[in-house]
Amino acid sequence: MKQKNNFFRRFILLFLGFLSLTEVMARNDYQPQNLASFDSVEVSLLTCSPHEEIYSLYGHTALRWHDLRKGEDIAFNWGVFDFKKPFFVSRFVFGLTDYELGAYPYPLFRQEYKKYGSGITEQVLNLRPEEKMAIKEALIRNMQPENKVYRYNYFYDNCSLRPRNLIERCISGEVKYVAREDYQPTYREMVHGCVRNHPWAAFGNDMLLGIRADMKTDLRQQEFLPLNLLYDFDRATIYADGEYRPLVKEKRIALQAGVQVIEEDFPLTPIQCAWVLFIVSAGIAFIEWKQKKRFRYWDALLMLVQGMAGCVLFVMIFSQHPTTSLNLQLLLLNPLPLFFIPAVLRRRETRWWTILAVMIVLFAIGSLFQHYAEGMLIVALSLLIRVIIKFKA
Repeated sequence: MKQKNNFFRRFILLFLGFLSLTEVMARNDYQPQNLASFDSVEVSLLTCSPHEEIYSLYGHTALRWHDLRKGEDIAFNWGVFDFKKPFFVSRFVFGLTDYELGAYPYPLFRQEYKKYGSGITEQVLNLRPEEKMAIKEALIRNMQPENKVYRYNYFYDNCSLRPRNLIERCISGEVKYVAREDYQPTYREMVHGCVRNHPWAAFGNDMLLGIRADMKTDLRQQEFLPLNLLYDFDRATIYADGEYRPLVKEKRIALQAGVQVIEEDFPLTPIQCAWVLFIVSAGIAFIEWKQKKRFRYWDALLMLVQGMAGCVLFVMIFSQHPTTSLNLQLLLLNPLPLFFIPAVLRRRETRWWTILAVMIVLFAIGSLFQHYAEGMLIVALSLLIRVIIKFKA
């Protein structure tokens, strides 16, 4: 997913692209009656391999319009956003992020991915002149100020699905895909494949994704990932007028992947942090048992962290991302502990420990239906130690 951090640079790129597109629109030989002029045009799907920026771990897709005769070469990118906009992260989490279609010279698009060490695979589409003209007109409409901005959704409406949908609408016929045998991953499994070298990114995704992310997907749903769309385009055909033709005429490497600088994550993985918490909890419980004491401030700290994390998951219920609304991790992480902290600190009799025991049991049962974030069952076990200590006291 594409980012332009420098606003001025982003404006210049879009302005140059808009001038190029305006020039294309103005040429007489691009009028419907001159379909022969489209013979020199290549329309390609560009698939960019991931690089180490967090927003690019999943790859990226764009569309290339290349007139070989006139030298016009424009990249259309549905992944333009400004990370510096106010509350960007919170808006992204709640599904309120607006992306937009950008058009700028292809050499600049290619150069930026070269800088990050990403590769670009180009699939030249096997289109008829009238289909290329339809794509040109659709791109013009999409570049209008009232159309270029759209409400981004990672799984259902992103920078991979937008160009796919536009291409399908402009083809005179039906695009037929070949489903892969024994390939029905869940959304969560596909995301795991993209962040396998980034355990904390995987942990964050698994914390926010709910039970709907664990449902099997079909071919069209899988194409939210650029690499899946590339794979499907390679094997797709166009059925029109009783004949089949390949969707992709030529596949080539537009940019070889280069060297990427990998920044190290936090030295401990989520599972290691969970085990540290368990060992500390077990150690404190042993000291309490030996000294016949109760470390209520440790209980309060655990409840504070549990409640604050629960607040995040609770507000995700109201996110526009459908896969976050039903998250069974709320059975353990919810705001409820925050209301019982004063009673625990004052050593008053409270039903909190019974409530926590029920929450842990329900959370364990929920693990049969939803994949939890790495280490969360160990966290539940650490909290169970506090329940046992309380009832043994």
